Amino acid sequence: MQHHRPSRRRSAGAGRAVLAASAVLAVLSTTGCGQDDRATTTGAATTAAADRSADAPAKDAFARLERTYRAHLGLYAIDTGNGREVTWNDKRRFSYNSTVKSFLAAAVLKKNGSDGMDRVLHYDRADVIANSPVSEKHVDTGMSLRALCDAAVRYSDNTAANVLFKDMGGPGRLGTFLKEELDDRVTRTDRVEPFLSQWTPGERRDTSTPRQMAGDLRDLVLGDTLPTAERRQLTTWLRNNTTGDTTIRAGVPKGWVVGDKTGTGFYYAARDDIAVVWPPGRKPLVMAILTYRDGAKDTEADDRLLADAAKAAVTALGADR
Repeated sequence: MQHHRPSRRRSAGAGRAVLAASAVLAVLSTTGCGQDDRATTTGAATTAAADRSADAPAKDAFARLERTYRAHLGLYAIDTGNGREVTWNDKRRFSYNSTVKSFLAAAVLKKNGSDGMDRVLHYDRADVIANSPVSEKHVDTGMSLRALCDAAVRYSDNTAANVLFKDMGGPGRLGTFLKEELDDRVTRTDRVEPFLSQWTPGERRDTSTPRQMAGDLRDLVLGDTLPTAERRQLTTWLRNNTTGDTTIRAGVPKGWVVGDKTGTGFYYAARDDIAVVWPPGRKPLVMAILTYRDGAKDTEADDRLLADAAKAAVTALGADR
């Protein structure tokens, strides 16, 4: 599910904490070795001494962000030009929410090919659910596969996603696509909208890890899983996403091109973004940021957490220099 919540003013103390986190990351070397639930950076020229010195500052920096926002943060980012990584809870399960619509669109492209994307699917008024800004206008005419994917990725349209799920044969078929095409044995695809976004801590259905989500997105956008035309189409949808201006896009320097898919859960401020980022004159970065907050079930998300985490990851990778 994708929806928007009003942002809340951050206190001066919170701002100082985020600045402190960024300052720590600014001096972080791009070396280390990745482990589950630890902040690390890795590179080809790592040494044992560098591993020890890099791990503690990175861990402290991301921990500061978690404390500032009273949130759980999972992050995986990689510079595809040199293989350097920065990670934090990268193998821990989080809800992915509407980010999965990017994978759904990829599966539809793979199954139907560019030439088959004009096939029209019909649905009833009773099929229309909340947060369906595009599909609710086309009940009488139906929508093509291309238009449904565009609505699902660029506008996070829930009904469009469900119509695509139904045509594919259900969420399990998406899971099969991920296993067979991407060798993804981690991501679970159990339910359709709005249920896949009704996650609570400890739930394993409709979850994945930041590392796996980033890896899948990298393969789909930068790899050869999809044929060239289909890969370009998915990339175009992601680059023209309308829901990500305050998340990863807000955390990278101006002028960088971002193709992303956001997600929002019903509960515990679950908020996610996965992206491919094209810095000028450099190979792309790929990152996945998955978050939620403790406290009341209706706790609100704060997109600044994702923006600050993205900024910290870019600094740790040295991609802004």
